[in-house]
Amino acid sequence: MLGLSLGRSAVYSILNIINRLTLPDLPLAEQSSTMNSSVTPDRPGLDLAYQLANNLFPFFHPMLALYLLWRIWSPPHAPWRAIGLDGRHVGRDVVWGSGLAAAILGPALGFYLLARQIGINTTVVMADLAPAWWTIPMYVLAAFMNGFLEEVVMIGYLFTRWRQSGWHPVPIVVISALIRGMYHLYQGFGGFLSNLVFGLLLGWLYTRTKRLWPLVIAHALIDVAAFVGYALLADAFDWL
Repeated sequence: MLGLSLGRSAVYSILNIINRLTLPDLPLAEQSSTMNSSVTPDRPGLDLAYQLANNLFPFFHPMLALYLLWRIWSPPHAPWRAIGLDGRHVGRDVVWGSGLAAAILGPALGFYLLARQIGINTTVVMADLAPAWWTIPMYVLAAFMNGFLEEVVMIGYLFTRWRQSGWHPVPIVVISALIRGMYHLYQGFGGFLSNLVFGLLLGWLYTRTKRLWPLVIAHALIDVAAFVGYALLADAFDWL
């Protein structure tokens, strides 16, 4: 599962940071990492098709994870219920997810600015789509895709499989968080550390609540704030 999805991304991120650190006369702090880029900015119709493909195909990875939980070594309940992705507590999930996102956003932004200031992170361009009527909806879709993909695979699927294999909760939380940090290394060491802490927090919360929807919602809302906020405010605030 990891080899097809986020584990593969982790390997490429490690190669990316090695490349960044070995570039001559270009410190890490003077480099940039771009997310949500236009492919054909001069042809918005085709660019929309590219963006839809980029943000819809990754949903097959969590769908595959759910299928594997159903067909191979099934947990006691249906896979979506077993990992806390059912609809039994919609209101509570939304409240918890929104509160978690609100609590994380400020410290995350502060740490990113600090990491960039001390030279351990690149400048992350969160939103670089050409202006079009579909730009903001596409950022929202990308944010939900990130949250659903990462939390279903890194927490829902892996935590279930590793628990079935007899692992103790502590190494499950730590190893999952380390992998999460590694596939953000392309941003720099600040991206690694912040996502490591993020993964530890989400993993700990999941072991206590067994609910995945709040984590998906929190992750998606954080990314919506990052992508849409950057798109709307970057020209006015050069420190972003």
